[in-house]
Amino acid sequence: MKKILSLIVMLCITSIMYSQSVTYQITGTIKAEKGKSPLESATIHLEKIKDSSVVSYTISNDKGFFSLEGKSFQKELKLYVSFIGLKTYSKKIILNNKSLNLGDIIMKPQDNLLDEVVVKSRSPITIKKDTLEFNVKSFKTKKDASVEDLLKKLPGVEVDEEGKITVNGKPVNKILVNGKPFFGNDPTIATRNLTKEIIEKVQITDTKTKSEAFTDQKGDQNNKTINLTIKEENNKGWFGRLAAGKGTNDHYEYAAIVNRFDNDRRFSVLLGGNNINSPGFSFGEIQKMFGNSGGMSVSVTSGGGFNFSVGGRSFGGGEGIVKSKNSGFTFADQLTKKIEVNADYFHSGSNSSNITKSNRENILSNGSYFSNSNATSNNDYASHSFNTEVDIKVDSTFMINIKPSFTLNKNEGINTNYEETLDDNKQLTNKSTSSNSTKSRVNQFKNKISFSKKFGKKGAFIGLTIDNQIDKTDGEDFNNSEIEIINSSTQKRNQFSDNNSEYSSIDTRLTYRKPLIAKKLFLDFAYLYSTDKRENVRSTFDFDNNTQDYTSFNTLLSTDFTYKTTKSSPSLQLSFREKKWTLNLKGGYVSRNIESEDKLRTNSNLSRDFNAIEAQSWFSYRFDSKAQLYTNYSITNSIPSATQIQPFVNENNPLNIITGNPNLKPTNNHRYSISLNKFNFQAGTGFYMNAGLTKAENKIVTKSIIDPVTLVRNTTYENVNGDYRINLGANYNKKIKLDSINNTLTIRVGGYFAETKNVYFFNGVKSNSKTKIISPNLGVTLDLRNIIQIAPRYSASFTKTSFDSNSLRNQDYVSHNLSITTKTLSNKKLEWQNNVRYNYNPNVADGFNKSAWFWNSSLAYSVLKDKGTITLKVYDLLNQNTNARRIATSNYIEDRQSTVLQQYFMLSFSWKFNSLGKKGEAGKDPFFMF
Repeated sequence: MKKILSLIVMLCITSIMYSQSVTYQITGTIKAEKGKSPLESATIHLEKIKDSSVVSYTISNDKGFFSLEGKSFQKELKLYVSFIGLKTYSKKIILNNKSLNLGDIIMKPQDNLLDEVVVKSRSPITIKKDTLEFNVKSFKTKKDASVEDLLKKLPGVEVDEEGKITVNGKPVNKILVNGKPFFGNDPTIATRNLTKEIIEKVQITDTKTKSEAFTDQKGDQNNKTINLTIKEENNKGWFGRLAAGKGTNDHYEYAAIVNRFDNDRRFSVLLGGNNINSPGFSFGEIQKMFGNSGGMSVSVTSGGGFNFSVGGRSFGGGEGIVKSKNSGFTFADQLTKKIEVNADYFHSGSNSSNITKSNRENILSNGSYFSNSNATSNNDYASHSFNTEVDIKVDSTFMINIKPSFTLNKNEGINTNYEETLDDNKQLTNKSTSSNSTKSRVNQFKNKISFSKKFGKKGAFIGLTIDNQIDKTDGEDFNNSEIEIINSSTQKRNQFSDNNSEYSSIDTRLTYRKPLIAKKLFLDFAYLYSTDKRENVRSTFDFDNNTQDYTSFNTLLSTDFTYKTTKSSPSLQLSFREKKWTLNLKGGYVSRNIESEDKLRTNSNLSRDFNAIEAQSWFSYRFDSKAQLYTNYSITNSIPSATQIQPFVNENNPLNIITGNPNLKPTNNHRYSISLNKFNFQAGTGFYMNAGLTKAENKIVTKSIIDPVTLVRNTTYENVNGDYRINLGANYNKKIKLDSINNTLTIRVGGYFAETKNVYFFNGVKSNSKTKIISPNLGVTLDLRNIIQIAPRYSASFTKTSFDSNSLRNQDYVSHNLSITTKTLSNKKLEWQNNVRYNYNPNVADGFNKSAWFWNSSLAYSVLKDKGTITLKVYDLLNQNTNARRIATSNYIEDRQSTVLQQYFMLSFSWKFNSLGKKGEAGKDPFFMF
């Protein structure tokens, strides 16, 4: 209670101080001394005279005009104006609650190196063509802050609890360190394992391939890349962290990462393992108590149970207990002035076990039937992957990029299942038991070679890309099952299957760019040719009582298919670049052939040709008000898979017999999208909006007919029309400086709307459904002196689904979700973190929890001169993690229960080391990996 009262008093005092601040508006026009031409994208910022900390900043528009507005607690500030290649301008400013027009500010050429250093050190933001650059010194963070902590301070950058990063609403899909990858495609390994102290600049650009960057093409405007530039004096030495923890119920975790930087040469090793459903690396922090730092998502079922999914596998409140171990290394070096190499190796292994029980009511047009199942599973998985990338710059106009990779996956599992089906009167119609033991091994090789050659200075180039892939899969499984259809038949299987498949593909793309207007208007000629071949052989043998071995070949359940696909596509693209806008128009003709040969059956062979026109256009426009508009339209064509069109009856599951449809048509997909984002640097406000429409012609869906007596499904595929999806989303955030001592309040508000129409077959009858979703959200982050941070977030979801079939019940679904994250730093030694989640769902059936709490907490204390950390963490502090939940869809309602991770306490210790610094000596501040 005392802490709450203290907080209220602090907020009141802050409010009073805020009311005593000075309001200012400073305007002017930035011009170059030569020709008096206006300078766009000059950086203007205010600093406190006392400690040189940044108060506010902005960027000049295309006319050189700027406006700085806000409030300050200091009446005397210093104004700086900087522009690349010109001297920095400075002026002392006296604030008096009146507008101040500085008129024309003339920027002079720099005449010595010192001026260049001043520009680099003082400008909080610099714009270089399509690159937005932040000066790390201008953004205050806590001691030993990670790169992730730093990114949260940058204007327009958002980092969520899973570590996913967005810039003005656009996702960041690549993190580079000094222009090179850092441990593959997981950005959080860099953002949570590198510290602010070694970073000099953060550069943000549109994501580009090596070829696009080399030939000066426009990148992917829907995705961003962040490049972390390390200080020159901090680019040589060792740094890393070791950690281990032991908990109740025999839970454990261990992790290590060791890095060696030597200018252009870089080497890193990491290691991790645990049995707390986290497949990645954890150093005891609360952020990773829900699983790996990358790809973690949280959903709540209608029964109030939480479900955590990491990398496609469920953890935490989801299903099963997972033991995992991981190791890997990465290497990068500039071998010569022309050759650069990157390589990494990863090994991951896991063992998962689970017990699942489910009861399902299946809804039919003439009633319902019920199915109950009990299943157990135990699986072992191991993966090895080795990836390399070599850049060869033959000269300033010719580059070769080579990216080979090797992967080996092994999987071994034992699964048992009992299932029974009952009719509308709860009378047993069929039942089955099965026990399966499987083994598989997959070898994969991929290679991509790109050649890029530039001609002249107008932007002409020719590019050739060759992709090839070779896969080989070997596997075997033993199946012992019994299926009984009551009062009809009983089918027993005791079988061994030998599975072998081989896949090979090659894709080539040739592009020639002809500039029609230098640096502005381009015409691209492209030709794509690809071919692939897959051979699938499944040899199934029944157990022979005479030989006491699996020697009786089962032709019905065996397959020997060969699939071949070829594709050729010539296309033209017209690209127009202006200073503020870009327009691209692209069109092509796609010709495809698919062949299938069944070596066991003569009536299953086929050959089909598919031809279509594909087109795409996109347009982007940058407004003076730091806003950007992007719109896109595309029509693409996708063909059915060979298994969907092959006239083959698949009876592997006697309760669901699948037959291909050779008359399927290809699908045309129409996609429209528009997005608008705006960020006001000095006001600390950001806005992002997007809308889209997706419409499918000849969409391929499954069509099942259920036998009313045996309840056996017969499934095939059909084309339907009428599917569409409309979505609209918007987010707004505002950061408020409460006073001059680093107290801030950030407010985020947003919402999402979607309407979807699905055309499907309901027990053989074509039906339609419409689903509307409205999901508002509100979040607040209160940061007090970087000591206390409180971040509550609320979201709700309102879903309504209606059906045109009278046999299906319309559904209204409502859920409310609240999460509260807190961080408290005491005496710079003790840090307490909490993550509390609450879900309320009033629509669930009796017997299911309408609400659920989930609370994780950790307490960390720094020792050994801040080089060591002792952490106590608690998973599910309230011990309310539940695995009983209800799942409702358009044609069934299911109650499900499975194995779940239970409450545990864990004590861990981590130790960090760092020798980065000038000439390899230890840096001034200890390295901290978060």
